[in-house]
Amino acid sequence: MFESVGFYSYLFAFFGYLILGILLLTSPKADKSGTPIKIATLSTAIWAIVITASYSSSHVPQYAIQVTEIVRNATWFFFLLKIITPNKKDPCSLFKKYVNTPFFLISILIILSIMIILTSSSLQNIMFSNSATDIPLIAWMAFSIIGLLLLEQVYRNSSKDQHWFLKHLCLGLGSIFVYDFFMYADALLFKHLDQQLWEARGIINCIAAPLIATSLIRNPNLALNIQISRKVVFHTATLTGAGIYLVLMSAAGYFIQYYGGTWGSVLQITFLFGAGLLLFVLLFSDKIRASFRVLLSKHFFSYKYDYRDEWQKFTLQLSEMHHETPERICVAIGSLVQSKGGIIWGRDEHSTYQLLTTWEMPPPDISTANLHTISGFFERTEWVIDLDEYRLTPGVYENLSIPEEILDIPNAWLIIPLLFNAEVYGFVLVKHSDIQKNINWEDRDLLKIAGKQAASLLAQHQASQALIQAQQFEAFNRLSAYIVHDLKNILAQQSLIVSNAEKHRHNPEFVDDVFLTVSNSVTRMTRLMEQMRNGMRGTAPVPLDLRLLLKTISHRYEKHLPNPTFIEPDIRVVVFADNEQLSNVFGHIIQNAQEATDTNGQVDVQLTYSANEAIIEIKDDGCGMDEDFIQHRLFKPFDSTKGLTGMGVGVFESREVIRSLGGDIQVKSELGTGTLFKVTLPLYHENPLKPE
Repeated sequence: MFESVGFYSYLFAFFGYLILGILLLTSPKADKSGTPIKIATLSTAIWAIVITASYSSSHVPQYAIQVTEIVRNATWFFFLLKIITPNKKDPCSLFKKYVNTPFFLISILIILSIMIILTSSSLQNIMFSNSATDIPLIAWMAFSIIGLLLLEQVYRNSSKDQHWFLKHLCLGLGSIFVYDFFMYADALLFKHLDQQLWEARGIINCIAAPLIATSLIRNPNLALNIQISRKVVFHTATLTGAGIYLVLMSAAGYFIQYYGGTWGSVLQITFLFGAGLLLFVLLFSDKIRASFRVLLSKHFFSYKYDYRDEWQKFTLQLSEMHHETPERICVAIGSLVQSKGGIIWGRDEHSTYQLLTTWEMPPPDISTANLHTISGFFERTEWVIDLDEYRLTPGVYENLSIPEEILDIPNAWLIIPLLFNAEVYGFVLVKHSDIQKNINWEDRDLLKIAGKQAASLLAQHQASQALIQAQQFEAFNRLSAYIVHDLKNILAQQSLIVSNAEKHRHNPEFVDDVFLTVSNSVTRMTRLMEQMRNGMRGTAPVPLDLRLLLKTISHRYEKHLPNPTFIEPDIRVVVFADNEQLSNVFGHIIQNAQEATDTNGQVDVQLTYSANEAIIEIKDDGCGMDEDFIQHRLFKPFDSTKGLTGMGVGVFESREVIRSLGGDIQVKSELGTGTLFKVTLPLYHENPLKPE
């Protein structure tokens, strides 16, 4: 029997897996998946040597080959199950509950093994007779299908980063299971096991060993942490493909048997190669499979929407005048997916994204700086973000990091970009629909094109708002010209007082005090006039100690009730800003807090810090403001609640100053409870926080 090809074929397989097993056993690296791969490799080597021995000796029982093959398959199945980690956030996962359990695996293996052992005749009878029993062959095919199912789950539910080291493992084991499936399907069709296929099987298994070794070299630990999808727990593509393959195999076998003649073997080998190549292409190309699914949906199924109807309703909702433009956009986009709530952010002149409005959803507490990662992703891909999909498989959205504040928003579902001229003018977040639970490619296309139309409306709205503000500031500048004229007269009067004060020193202390006061007024008014002429506010920014600045401002406003209480940290907190501008900002906020609070109330000024920013909170227990006033009037220029004594530019100017420094102002307030102004500023990194 030493002249048999099968003897050397399985001998090569034995040495291949024996060497791989020795390398694994001597490897210093081991983890939870190390033991299963070692057992699977060595069991394959034992299986190969048992078959090799059967060629050289007739004393090897046929059931030993069957048992070792069952053990080989079982150990590989166990290894594949070990490297799949079910999604812990989904307690209802069918895979976690039923499939990834020892009971399930043991039950299936026992059933298949009993079917094989009780109903199978000897190997020689199966190989050379035409009366092989169907049941064991069906059981062996079931083994190969289970292996392909597990391989599909490993690859399908892994991230793109993991594909680099997984693809060789899947190709190696996949080639083994595909060849087994073909061999036993052929035996089932022709009622006997093809001797050439059986003998070539050892070399096929040996060829797969280097591929498995390549995956182990690329990732020796193989702790893959693969997540199983919550919506589609166990995909049926492998089962469907196996069924189609069996039908084609039957048709091809029938043709070969009756019409093949001398071409039969050539056609059979050609068909095997084509089927295997198609399987590998479909298994390892997400793009091809996704494109094929979309192609089928577009050309062989009716569209989900009546687009003429949808566009009429969408355009009508955008043109409604019952709401402001941002809220109309939220309502119109939300209606496309049956959603009844949304939040919209829009880009301002500083290229930061600000909350424009909310619709049936609470406003999120999020810093505007954290939204740039989302806008950058939209500029690159123009994708609609499904937050449910992102939570389960974040690898689908490459280089996207969504802030936790957005992920924590109750019922947050989809984020749709508002793109205009290839720029992100904003984005809309809609909440989960009570009717529609998920979206497909057609929903995404509709939302994406609807977002582009809505973006043009938002761009027009922002341009109109900017034009209105420009007109208001033009009127303000005209008023400033008269103010400059008046200031010149005041300056002349103050200068005359200063020049005459030296001639009347009847009371030196009084006159000196008047002289210093007037001189200071002259200096300040001169500086103010120069700034108004140049159109520039403030001076060059310098490193500022916020603790000292806030202490000085709080002391300045102690003459008004209620006195502000300053809560300071134990270290210096340094920012880079203009001292006068920043003093005006905090002074204005403290003054507003005092005016909104009774004399027996409380105004607290607290300075804290984080790793990258300073946090200033100014809190009062005064009359407070409602949410509508905060969103639509508080930061609107020239809108004042103080009558003729106020111009309505204080809070607006304060926010512009803070944003120009890279910070932000957030406001929380309730009527009758009080108001909290939270100001964040980036720390001065060249002069880090240091204890005194």
